[in-house]
Amino acid sequence: MTPHMLTRSLDRGAAIFLAVVAACGILIPLSSLLLPAGSFLQVPTYLVALWGKYVCYAILALSIDLIWGYCGILSLGHGAFFALGGYAMGMYLMRQIGARGVYGNPILPDFMVFLNYSKLPWYWHGFDMFWFAALMVLFVPGLLAFCFGWLAFRSRVTGVYLSIITQAMTYALLLAFFRNDFGFGGNNGMTDFKDILGFNVQAEGTRAALFALSCLALILCFLICRSVVSSKLGKVLIAIRDAESRSRFLGYRVESHKLFVFTLSACMAGVAGALYVPQVGIINPSEFAPGNSIEAVIWVAVGGRGTLIGAALGAIVVNYAKTYFTSGVLAPYWLFMLGAMFILVTLLLPKGIVGTFNAWRESARDRRPAATTASAAEDGIIEPKMAE
Repeated sequence: MTPHMLTRSLDRGAAIFLAVVAACGILIPLSSLLLPAGSFLQVPTYLVALWGKYVCYAILALSIDLIWGYCGILSLGHGAFFALGGYAMGMYLMRQIGARGVYGNPILPDFMVFLNYSKLPWYWHGFDMFWFAALMVLFVPGLLAFCFGWLAFRSRVTGVYLSIITQAMTYALLLAFFRNDFGFGGNNGMTDFKDILGFNVQAEGTRAALFALSCLALILCFLICRSVVSSKLGKVLIAIRDAESRSRFLGYRVESHKLFVFTLSACMAGVAGALYVPQVGIINPSEFAPGNSIEAVIWVAVGGRGTLIGAALGAIVVNYAKTYFTSGVLAPYWLFMLGAMFILVTLLLPKGIVGTFNAWRESARDRRPAATTASAAEDGIIEPKMAE
């Protein structure tokens, strides 16, 4: 992936989006750290963490839009990859606690001491090193997506059947991670994190740095997605989305293309989960809930399927609305409001917010030359035709 390929894939809207994300990633942390508390422009630490969570959700929405908007793979279990990346980071953060836990065990996390574990499970070894945990953030979701995709796509499972299978996958993981003997904290999950790379997780500087890293990850994931969808591979993915059987008859290896983009999407979701955990301060099996994956699909639909920018925007808008409405008298009715939002967008804005705006802008652009030509004809100004 060359720099020329990345810059060539950007249009005006993408450049503006990246500029806004970069500006937020720089200005918000500086405002939180440098301006005095109580200042009008000073961003409180809790808002930095909250917006950092929104950015992580935007990365997850990008990963879903890559496979659904451009390849037609509707995954209702992408929250599983998000949660697996979060658990990989949570395991690293738990190993960093050491003897500072409630039980003072330098090796075993508190929940293992409480559950009478005699030694650290073998799959926890190596998570005391950040580079190993970062590798697992990509490897574990990617490996699961590769194995699942290889079996599903090779069997030519598509449409609603594939969606149901992905939902069953994340529900199976939910049940597994709820078990105390699974070695991941059971129902309570992992929490009470202390340090990340030697820095206090709760410190203002650490939260600002995590927000900036989340914005950087969003920019990188967006560039990767743009380079994929604007390349020859992206055109094949769109052909698979629109006419999978015809693409297969033309000689394209449909299963290989779908497997690649599905695995790439899962790795992106894992990165989002890894950045999410230290900013939220907890990871538990509820992240595997099928409802979370369905909600993430709604973000993409609201923002605009197949636009990338719309997916990220939809994640931020819907989650901001969720934060706003679940803190007042409307809290018990949030799920009804979310369902109503999805229905209204589907009926009134079937292409989503950004997709509808792009369609309106293109139609206005097409009408402008036609109006200019008609005006010139009325004035008697007609360009000479080339001799045949």
